Amino acid sequence: MSQEEGLNRIESKILELRSVLHEHNHLYYNVSKPIISDREFDMLMKELEELEGQYPQFHDELSPTQRPGGDPVEGFEKIQHQYPMLSLSNTYNSEEVEEWMKRVEKGLEGEDVQYVMELKYDGVAISLIYINGRLHKGVTRGDGVVGEDVTSNVKTIRTIPLVLKPGAPESLEIRGEIFYPFEDFNRLNKERELNGEPLFANPRNTASGSLKMQDSKVVASRKLDCMMYSVMNFSDVSAHSQAVEKAGNWGFKIPLTKNKMISTSANAKGVMEFIEYWSEERHNLPFAIDGVVIKVDAYDQQERLGLTSKSPRWAISYKFETERVLTQLESVTYQVGRTGAITPVANLKPVQLGGTTVRRASLHNADQIAKLDLHNDDMVYVEKGGEIIPKIVDVDKDKRTATLDMFGQIQFPDSCPECSTKLVREEGEAAHYCPNYDGCTPQIAGRIIHFIGRKSMNIDGLGSETVTQLVEAGLVSDPSSLYELQEDQLLPLERMAEKSVSKLLQGIVDSKKVPFERVLFALGIRYVGETVAKKLAKAFSNIEALIHATQEELEEVDEIGSRIALSIIEFFNIEDNRLMVERLKSFGLQFEKIEEEGATDKLAGLSIVVSGVFQIHDRTGIKKLIELNGGKISSSISKKTSFIVAGDKMGPSKKEKAEKLGLEIISEQDLLEML
Repeated sequence: MSQEEGLNRIESKILELRSVLHEHNHLYYNVSKPIISDREFDMLMKELEELEGQYPQFHDELSPTQRPGGDPVEGFEKIQHQYPMLSLSNTYNSEEVEEWMKRVEKGLEGEDVQYVMELKYDGVAISLIYINGRLHKGVTRGDGVVGEDVTSNVKTIRTIPLVLKPGAPESLEIRGEIFYPFEDFNRLNKERELNGEPLFANPRNTASGSLKMQDSKVVASRKLDCMMYSVMNFSDVSAHSQAVEKAGNWGFKIPLTKNKMISTSANAKGVMEFIEYWSEERHNLPFAIDGVVIKVDAYDQQERLGLTSKSPRWAISYKFETERVLTQLESVTYQVGRTGAITPVANLKPVQLGGTTVRRASLHNADQIAKLDLHNDDMVYVEKGGEIIPKIVDVDKDKRTATLDMFGQIQFPDSCPECSTKLVREEGEAAHYCPNYDGCTPQIAGRIIHFIGRKSMNIDGLGSETVTQLVEAGLVSDPSSLYELQEDQLLPLERMAEKSVSKLLQGIVDSKKVPFERVLFALGIRYVGETVAKKLAKAFSNIEALIHATQEELEEVDEIGSRIALSIIEFFNIEDNRLMVERLKSFGLQFEKIEEEGATDKLAGLSIVVSGVFQIHDRTGIKKLIELNGGKISSSISKKTSFIVAGDKMGPSKKEKAEKLGLEIISEQDLLEML
């Protein structure tokens, strides 16, 4: 075989692997019907990566191996839209919808009209341009005429195909909405909370901010989603609903009729039934919607109806009312996180909102307080941001007294509420920070509380109140000083009897057995959450390797972008942190990755939910057993769930959802036999 023939065979193999992987991505992310395991997918990906590495002449920026994100970009190029991205007229009641339908029918001189109804996703509009079936550009809405080229970030979203399936037009512009699923948004906020960072307010703003990030590797870690809903330049069909269905055949994630996410009707009754259904059912969706879009389905009728200067005459948006309540602001307090971030919190007169009693609401930062022009004792309107986090959205200034209006304005403090150190606010940062790293009690206590947490060192007998007591008594100043505590130091303290002291000291001794990845998470490095710590521990077998790792070496680890890499380097560049690690090592903590005995890959590629009370193992033990055998623990049930391990008292809502999706439910004994 000649060298040329050999290269042709290799190129064919690479093209075949790319095609197969694109198809499996589509089946997994857009259709929820994977036909191979994650492990099989990973093996195919590894084979392709190796071939592309050996033969760089066959590089393709749209290869599945390039999706996780490339190098950071400095800015985003402005792109003019070929077709303006217009806004829709909004309405909030059925009468206005029916009036709009009458105007449509009058404009079409009494012709029969079919309307198509879709969900209005609460996300960020995106226009995708494909040339010869390959993703060419992803452009934000911008001002509707000019948007920004965010292709590098769009490529990280798994539900957006890089290469279209056969049958797609040579030139295609398609539009959709990029959004943040609740489960992944909540996961991100939990990680931020553990890292002492301010929480994001809602999924929509976070999706928008993520799409504008310069490091696409960070965007990839956010796990954004995208639903396509409008084909701009496809002439082989006569109606919008047909074009959407075609887009599904080309590899896009689209709203499905079987899930009632898109429907058609020839009359107002059918339109309003769709709206009423989703007004209630939206609460069961895994992502946020804020209304329903109604369009004239036929393209020729759309063309005849035309546009106003701002919006099409052939479409209207029915917006759901966001539930809001009025209550009194009793006070604003300021919390100091372990990173020094100052978070203002509104303390409210208790009020019912969305089925829960709300007593506190996020104010995020000084800018929001100023924007709301908050005064003491104001009557404020509270909503749930993205239906998750309560937030103050407005003030009823008519109920404010003249005295309060003059003297009651809330001022963000210029010094730390705990240690009186002057606050700082870095350029581009929304939050104020207390820079007193070593002398601010809440920061010191916060770092130690994080260190002893259940997912960190899990020190039995030591809680947050005791940590604060120890810090205030001068007995501990960083996590390593816990391992120097003596019985005679603890007994004189309040609520410290001999039995509780013995339990605490034994808990500290037992924590020395905690594995490397949890010790790494416990150190509290900014942006290093539980998942990132596991990846780092796997990539760097001991703490010395991690301390001396370069930025490039760190960024080679899956899901580690420049922000996390620089944070790790900055942490270990501080001498006190390195000394603390040395002290912890001297006390016998695990700073080296040890392969656990009995580890297998029997559950590799499987996403498993654990629910209920078990007989042989506790729930944590069951989860550990699954992870030991390569399985992934999921907190919620979805179509991607492989099966559920159920004990006694399994949650009825989980059971109902599992049965509805036709998922297998196995017992603890079934799992043990499987392994």
